Amino acid sequence: MMLLEMAAQGFGSRVAIQNGGDCLSYDELYRAAGAAAREFRDSKADHVSLLDVSSLAVPVALFASAWAGLPFVPLNYRLSGPELAALMARINPALLLTDDERASNLRTPAGIQVRGRDSFLEAARSATSPESNDWETDPDAIAILLFTSGTTGIPKAAVLRHKHLVSYILGSVEFGAAGEDDAALVCVPPYHVAGMAALLSSVYAGRRVVQLANFDAQSWLDLARKERVTNAFVVPTMLAQIIDALEGQTRADLPHLRSLSYGGGKMPLSVIEKAMALFPEANFTNAYGLTETSSTITILDPDDHRTAANSEDDAVRRRLVSVGRALPSIEIEIHDEAGLPVAAGERGEICVRGEQVSGEYLGTGSLLNEAGWFPTRDAGHLDAEGYLFLEGRIDDVIVRGGENLSPGEIEDVLLEHEAVADAAVVGIPDERWGEGVAAAVVLKTGCQASDEELKDWVKRHLRSSRVPQQIGFRDQLPYNETGKLLRRRVREDLAGEA
Repeated sequence: MMLLEMAAQGFGSRVAIQNGGDCLSYDELYRAAGAAAREFRDSKADHVSLLDVSSLAVPVALFASAWAGLPFVPLNYRLSGPELAALMARINPALLLTDDERASNLRTPAGIQVRGRDSFLEAARSATSPESNDWETDPDAIAILLFTSGTTGIPKAAVLRHKHLVSYILGSVEFGAAGEDDAALVCVPPYHVAGMAALLSSVYAGRRVVQLANFDAQSWLDLARKERVTNAFVVPTMLAQIIDALEGQTRADLPHLRSLSYGGGKMPLSVIEKAMALFPEANFTNAYGLTETSSTITILDPDDHRTAANSEDDAVRRRLVSVGRALPSIEIEIHDEAGLPVAAGERGEICVRGEQVSGEYLGTGSLLNEAGWFPTRDAGHLDAEGYLFLEGRIDDVIVRGGENLSPGEIEDVLLEHEAVADAAVVGIPDERWGEGVAAAVVLKTGCQASDEELKDWVKRHLRSSRVPQQIGFRDQLPYNETGKLLRRRVREDLAGEA
């Protein structure tokens, strides 16, 4: 609430949030949050939940929850009925905001109060100025609960306290840094940490947020041009679709787009190189972070992009597929299986430490060790200059005949082949070696490559133990809506084929 209060006092008449033809100024957002906070308190609920696409209700509910001292819990609206019911049971009693059509048909457990989005917004916006700024001020109170994607099991509720989120904003955003004409296009869903971080960052900077509820590449391009968007964040799969939509063009025709950030998944070298050519006026930033770290912990900044793209040194050029270096307030180490730090260039588990790092789950507690390190379960390595390279999840390691193989290393080599558009490498059962290497490959439109050609390609660049014994060609790979590869589905598919 401190962030919103500062914004309302500093630039209250500016448009804060825009959705289609409707918008809220910072003053209006502040007043609406105060009115909604009274409703939330009167509800006697323990949580405020949201089951909806991006709308003006998202920022109102987020800040009203903080004002009322209740955790805000955005849910994935793409989940099935039983999946949603299971999550709601874990936050019961709660007040649930959703679109009016869903509100009339939704079956919820006893204790869940359902509120239609339109009537909620109408009531909040019709209120006068708040009676007082009587919001909660405990930095250790829970601000947001975000359920993890559950791509490898039952979703966990990551706990983000006020101190974690505010630490991230104060450490990465300058107050009032945005100009009056600045506009950020936000297309990630509200249940993703990037959606929450983008909203908080833009509010503190004083930037207009332009919401795109349902992403498709052409709609993104049209909206960015219409609203003269200056800043945007996308996941790698979104950027790849935007590039496909610009097929045959040499420039994207978005001269106002000054900053294009991406993250949330692995960025193929060919995609970022094409993007930099199509958006020559834009400064590119790769941001790596996790839900449990309140979003971004490392950045590959615009200068890093330009230096790597223009370098003839292979080691420097390869940094274009890294996620950059740690934020000033963050420490990163790579630990081995014994929990000890390893040398530069050695692979291990990425561990992170800093004030914005929560590393806590509802009902489980904190996973931080005695020294304050959070084990991310992501595998990777740091080069000599501190650039971080991701190599997939620790659990994705392929153990072939006692040798640990990194899927990311093999994927990188496959993606360097001129005919390969996308690739996923997994382990499959093997009677002789325990696990064998298998790959699902998507070829570029109009290109051809045989499995033997790709196997020879990997063998020329890596040791023979890393050559896929099985390659399956696919039209596309399975990703969830926030750009995460559903590696379990790839593994089941290839194992079944074998």
